[in-house]
Amino acid sequence: MTDSGSRQVGRRRLLAIGALAGGAAVTGAAGAAVTAAAGEGTQRSMGRRRIPFDGLHQAGILAPNAAHGWFAAFDVRPGADTHRLRAMLQEWTAAARRLTAGVPSPGDDAMVTGYGPASLTVTVGFGASLLRRLGAPIPGALDPLPAFPRDAIDPARSDGDVGVLFTADDALVIAHALRTLTRLGNGAVRVRWQMTGFSTTGGVVAAPGATPRNLMGQLDGTGNPRPQDPGFAGQIFARDPAWMRGGSHLVFRRIRMLLDEWDRLPRHRQEQVVGRRKDTGAPLSGGTEHTALDLDKQNPDGGLAIPASAHVRQASAQANEGATILRKGFSYFDGHRPDGAPDAGLLFMAFQADPRNAFTRIQQRLSGADDLSRFLRHESSALFAVPGGCRPGRYLGQDLMEGL
Repeated sequence: MTDSGSRQVGRRRLLAIGALAGGAAVTGAAGAAVTAAAGEGTQRSMGRRRIPFDGLHQAGILAPNAAHGWFAAFDVRPGADTHRLRAMLQEWTAAARRLTAGVPSPGDDAMVTGYGPASLTVTVGFGASLLRRLGAPIPGALDPLPAFPRDAIDPARSDGDVGVLFTADDALVIAHALRTLTRLGNGAVRVRWQMTGFSTTGGVVAAPGATPRNLMGQLDGTGNPRPQDPGFAGQIFARDPAWMRGGSHLVFRRIRMLLDEWDRLPRHRQEQVVGRRKDTGAPLSGGTEHTALDLDKQNPDGGLAIPASAHVRQASAQANEGATILRKGFSYFDGHRPDGAPDAGLLFMAFQADPRNAFTRIQQRLSGADDLSRFLRHESSALFAVPGGCRPGRYLGQDLMEGL
């Protein structure tokens, strides 16, 4: 917008505010001007938001909800040696520092000229296959995930030597970041698969910071642990090997929701399947969205308020020997399948110190006892070791690469 245009919007805003102060009703064009000006301010604020790249942990682990989440897995090209992979990680790190600050990287394609960083995060993880290729010991936390009942895993859209999670409040900013890393990685890696997801855009819901909804209409992420919770760091961040300190292990699952079947359930049955009210997210044992589950509470008829097979009961730490994961989820809607059913669901991501004691334990229980599992199909799966964050002047995975 030109300076003249900015002054005009500012003048309209002042006129509207003056009318309100004088007790006049703001209607028609004046009311629209106030709404438009507020919207423009929100968009500018979102575009300017920056999440620092450097830190003890990679920023994408603890970053707040973003409007868009893309995941790309890469395989190492034949002939790419350790020296080339080390150089790539150095180039990726330098580019990510600039991109997350809203600064063009060398050879930039000008795709996002005039855009801010839009809360971009770039989080890199290593698969067991990469460590094997490098000749590095593979920690037990990277043991392959077991097969679970009802899994329908597509190998072509699973696993990978390197995984990268991009989150931001603008999809073009992510597309630019992915293109940049793909270009810099040319000769060392190639894209194995890529998936794109979305969440709530800032300003859409009435309450700032409200829990987003998934395609089943349920609030998604209510029970996530918080950094201030006792034991959070020990449950989410790895302590060994040394190159993983400050890092975490990321489980990725593409979960298709059987939405047509779900929609046939009356609302009260959907709430019983999940264990929460659909409107407020409050547990069926009472309270508000963030009220703790009361798994012992009974209804007047003597039945459990939260049914025995309800998702929140079966996924709870109480039911899984304290197992805890930090979830990130993005909805996807990729059109319709040949049978007419929606090809839609959740790009599910879970960070934890050790998947064997967290995701695997929880999923084994869910796949056998969770009523919600009847409406889900896990179609892609991957596991990555996400090393700790960087200090300025260092690059991602440096302790691993220089210890070889």
